[in-house]
Amino acid sequence: MTTTASHHLSPAFPGRAPWGTASKLRAWQQGALDKYIQTQPRDFLAVATPGAGKTTFALTLASWLLHHHVVQQVTVVAPTEHLKKQWAEAAARIGIRLDPEYSAGPLSKDYHGVAVTYAGVGVRPMLHRNRCEQRKTLVILDEIHHAGDSKSWGEACLEAFDPATRRLALTGTPFRSDTNPIPFVTYEEGNDGIRRSSADYTYGYGNALGDGVVRPVIFLSYSGNMRWRTKAGDEIEARLGEPMTKDAISQAWRTALDPRGDWMPNVLRAADQRLTEVRKGIPDAGGLVIAADQDAARAYAKLIREITGTKPTVVLSDDTGASKNIDTFSANDDRWMVAVRMVSEGVDVPRLAVGVYATTISTPLFFAQAVGRFVRSRRRGETASVFLPTIPYLLGFASEMEVERDHVLDRPKKAGEDEDPYAQSEKEMEEANRQEDEDTGEDEQMSFEALESDAVFDRVLYDGAEFGMQAHPGSEEEQDYLGIPGLLEPDQVQLLLQKRQSRQIAHSRRRPDAEADLLELPADRRPVVSHKELLELRKSLNTMVGAYVHQSGKPHGVIHTELRRVCGGPPSAEATAGQLKERIKKVQEWATRMR
Repeated sequence: MTTTASHHLSPAFPGRAPWGTASKLRAWQQGALDKYIQTQPRDFLAVATPGAGKTTFALTLASWLLHHHVVQQVTVVAPTEHLKKQWAEAAARIGIRLDPEYSAGPLSKDYHGVAVTYAGVGVRPMLHRNRCEQRKTLVILDEIHHAGDSKSWGEACLEAFDPATRRLALTGTPFRSDTNPIPFVTYEEGNDGIRRSSADYTYGYGNALGDGVVRPVIFLSYSGNMRWRTKAGDEIEARLGEPMTKDAISQAWRTALDPRGDWMPNVLRAADQRLTEVRKGIPDAGGLVIAADQDAARAYAKLIREITGTKPTVVLSDDTGASKNIDTFSANDDRWMVAVRMVSEGVDVPRLAVGVYATTISTPLFFAQAVGRFVRSRRRGETASVFLPTIPYLLGFASEMEVERDHVLDRPKKAGEDEDPYAQSEKEMEEANRQEDEDTGEDEQMSFEALESDAVFDRVLYDGAEFGMQAHPGSEEEQDYLGIPGLLEPDQVQLLLQKRQSRQIAHSRRRPDAEADLLELPADRRPVVSHKELLELRKSLNTMVGAYVHQSGKPHGVIHTELRRVCGGPPSAEATAGQLKERIKKVQEWATRMR
C-alpha cells in the first residue's frame, strides 16, 4: 500500500493522533497506523523513505498498543549504540521510558522496555527470548535489513523474538545487496519465479517528495584527471567517468579521494560555497562529509579548516564521544561535520543540507542511507545538495532515487555479467558491504600510490535528468550551479537548471576554439559510455589506421603518434571516447585526401 497527499489527512497538517503521542501525525503515518489497527497483524513491515518519520510512527503505534493492553513492554532493536540512545530519547518525549543501557537481569519498573542493538541480541539471544516469554512484548526492529547482515544475527533475532506478541519491522531501504533472508519479513514469489520482500505499508521517496515531507536532492558530479602508480610500478592516467576496468575505477576513485591531491580540496571548496548559498535561506544549514576511514576524515577536517577558517566536528565510529558530538552538532549552527560511518544511517540531524560523498562504498543500500541524511524537510522549498565523484555506479544510484526496491531472494545471473566490467557481482557487493564495518585488506591486495588529481565540474543530476557542461573549478559556469538558491519549489529548481545550462551553452559557443579544452556537450547529451562501446571505438580506430597503413606506407606506430600530436590526448588504451572519435575522424580525413 502506498499513500500520498491524496490521503484524507494532509502531510503537513494532519488531524488527530492516538493517546500519549505528539499532537500531529503526517498522512502516511496516520495511514499506516490505521491499517495496522484495522488488521492487528503479529508481523508488520513498514517501508518509509529516510527522513519520512519512521520513529514517530513506530512510537505512536507502541503507545497505542501499550494503552490498549495488547502488549506490556517494548523492545527496540537498532543498528548502532547511538541509535538505541536516540530511540530512548524520542520515546521519552511521548511518555515511553526505554532503558538504552540494559545488559541483563530484571528491568526496573520505571521502564516500559529496553533499547538494544542487533549485535547485543546476537550475543545473548536467550536473554531477550526469556523477556518476551515472561511478558507480552512489542519488538520494534529498526532498519530490519541489518538482521540479515550476518547469519548469526539473523538466527539470533529469530531465536530471541519468536515468542514476541507483536513485531514491527521498519526500514528505509528494504533491499540488500546479498540474498540473505531477513527475519520476520514475508517474501512473495512473482510471475518470474523470483521471491521478493512484501511490505505491509510503503511510503517511497517519490511520494514523500510530492507531499513535501522530504527535500528534493541536487547531485553535483565532479570529474577530473587522475594519475596513480600501481603495485607493479606502472603509472596510469585516467579520467573519472570514462570506461575502465573495475580495478581501474576503484583506483581512480581512491586517487580522487586522496586528500593530498587537488580533487578533494576543490570539491570541498565548491561544497562550502554551496553551503554558504543555502544558508542564505536556511541560516542553520549544515554540511556533512562522509569519509572512507578515520585517517581520511581527519585529513578532510584539516582541509575544511583551511578553507573555512573554522574547525569542523569530527565523528569517528570508535570514539567514545561520537554520540555526544553528533548531538552537539545537531543542536548548534556550525557549518561542517566529517564522519566515517556514524551518520550513514538513521542518525537524525535535520539541518544537514549539503553533503560530500567521499567514500568508495558502492552499494545501493549504503548510498541511499547516506543520501537519506540530507533529505529531511523542515520547511517548504528546502533543497539538499550532494557532491559526488563521476563514478557510473553513483550516477546510476542518483538517477534512481525515486525507484522503490524490494529485497530479492532469488537473483538469476544476467547474460554476459562476467564480461561486463560495470556489472557488480555478488562477491563484489558482499565485499563492499563488509567494507562498511570492517577492514577487508583490499588496500594490501590493490596497493597503489595516488600521484595526482584535479577536479572538473561535470554535471548536475536532478529528478532523473542531467544538466550542465564541464567547467573548471572557480569558473563562472561552475558558480552558476553552486549559486542556485537553497529555497525553491521542485519545479523551480528544474526550470532554473535548464536556464543555467542554456546560458552555459550560449557562452560556450562564443568562446574561442583555443579555450575549448573541456568536453563541450551538455550533460544530457553526454552519457557515460560503456566499456563495450569504448572497445568498439578502439577497434574501429585500429581498423582505420590499418587501412591507412596500406594507403600511406607509414607504420602503425607513426600514425598513432601523429594522431596524438594533432588531436591531443593519451595513448589509445587510455583515450576517452571523444578523443577516439576525433582520431577516427582525422584518419578518415587523411585517407580521403590521398585518394
